[in-house]
Amino acid sequence: MSLTKEEARDCVKIRPYNKETDLEKVLNLERNCEVGSKKRPILVIDSMGDPLCRIRNSPLYLMMVAESGNDLVGVVCGSIKIATTGGSSDSQAKLGYILGLRVPTRHRCRGIGRRLVLAMEHWFCLNQVDYAYMATERNNEASINLFTYKLGYTKFRTPTILVNPVGNKPGRIDPNVAITKLEVSQAESLYRRHMSSLEFFPQDIDQVLSNKLSLGTWVACRRGESWSEESNWAMISVWNCPYRIRFARLPFVCLFRAKILRHLERLSSCFKRIGIPNIFSFFRFYIIYGAHAEGPEAARFMRALCVHARNMAMKQEGYTVVLAEVGGGDGIRYCIPHRRDMSFSSDIWCIKDLKEGKKESFDWNSLPPCTSIFLDPREF
Repeated sequence: MSLTKEEARDCVKIRPYNKETDLEKVLNLERNCEVGSKKRPILVIDSMGDPLCRIRNSPLYLMMVAESGNDLVGVVCGSIKIATTGGSSDSQAKLGYILGLRVPTRHRCRGIGRRLVLAMEHWFCLNQVDYAYMATERNNEASINLFTYKLGYTKFRTPTILVNPVGNKPGRIDPNVAITKLEVSQAESLYRRHMSSLEFFPQDIDQVLSNKLSLGTWVACRRGESWSEESNWAMISVWNCPYRIRFARLPFVCLFRAKILRHLERLSSCFKRIGIPNIFSFFRFYIIYGAHAEGPEAARFMRALCVHARNMAMKQEGYTVVLAEVGGGDGIRYCIPHRRDMSFSSDIWCIKDLKEGKKESFDWNSLPPCTSIFLDPREF
């Protein structure tokens, strides 16, 4: 984790974020910083005045900034949790998640991003983290090169993000499906029983479910039957994301089509019923997490739950889509309603062993990919 001679001579200082002096500078940096591939659509984040919004709900978190004189020239966030590594609920590790790495264009190629990541890894090691991981776009070559070629990360998993527009008209739920909201203790019991062996399942699932941003957990089964007594049911939890997003760098054809549809929506009641999402402005959204289904009618029950979540979002002003993130090979994605032209599977996770040569019988990097991953909504 040593710095090069050029980096050591650079007048950039890496230090923890200070809300009193750095808040406005960080917000300005994020607003003006381009992120992701220039050739692919991206999601632009509006933190709504809270630069810690993506990590604040994690068990342990830190933001670090790069300072040059009176200017901030880079930021990075990190969070720490204990989660399952797959195979069994007893196979757990302490994980550090790196996100929100930002360096303005005019300050790139100075090694600032590398130094920020190294500083975050140092904090991870001080807290006995076993593995560090990060997520980026598959086509973001600059980010992938930084982590894989310069920092020793390995390409690891490829989750899929499913996007379902909210629309203006409530979706119809099958009258033969009964939907029940669970108590937090009931939801925790179900998750630990059915999903605790999945990769990235958080040890503190009770804290996730009881968080004020978690709107609840619902189960669906055949009307007249009890989900607790049957093996034919489905469940989801819904998270109210604390920030806004919008689409950027969309292809011209997509932008032209969206503008035409938005114009038709203003003129025709038929298009209003469809509900074309406004992709040109920032919007709020819900996240579906912990999706699980069992039995011959699992797909029907999952669709009913997703419609229920969509109807919940429709009642809230400014909520445009419902997102669900699932493992790249998870069959549950076929049961979750989504728009193919808005959904994408271009993310890639990279991982690094931070045990620094300690003798371990378990090497997560060497395991074959699991089809299912528990996607923690606190890290979206």
